Amino acid sequence: MMKFTETNLSGLFVIDVEAHRDERGEFFRTFCKREFKATGEVKEFVQCNHSVNIKKGTIRGMHYQVPPFGECKLIRCIRGAVFDVAVDLRQSSPTFLQWFGLELSERNRKMIYIPEGFAHGFQTLSDHAELLYQHTSFYEPSAEGGIRYSDKAIDIRWPLAEGSVSLKDKNYPLLDLNYTGIKI
Repeated sequence: MMKFTETNLSGLFVIDVEAHRDERGEFFRTFCKREFKATGEVKEFVQCNHSVNIKKGTIRGMHYQVPPFGECKLIRCIRGAVFDVAVDLRQSSPTFLQWFGLELSERNRKMIYIPEGFAHGFQTLSDHAELLYQHTSFYEPSAEGGIRYSDKAIDIRWPLAEGSVSLKDKNYPLLDLNYTGIKI
């Protein structure tokens, strides 16, 4: 069984799993179509990615895909720990340009469900952190977008000093006063 807790950003859920333990170890569910449908989410996951990160402090993000290739993501940390962040880029959202962050780790087993229209990124809180992502759209290079992880207009409070960041992520544009977001 999974427990869905909606955050202050509409459609963004933190998911806790219920582990069943016995002398053999543990068993828990990480996805159930029926339980997701009860939250109003009906898109099918079509792709799964695995992110391996070597050094503590590494930042990846903030990434998204524009319609018609917009995607929802289900993210889980299976090794180490990360500070996971989602930024609401939905044009008509009352929480436009607000962000939400939480620790995902192999210990707490929390997951985050990020709806279409959000940018996503994370910072590793440990060496050797690994994440699994499920996506509702296939990766489409022509639809890829991003915002700078250090943009003061959003002011994400990363918990650690900046570590390794790709040139691509460092060079995403800063938001300006004319930025209107993603139309869903």
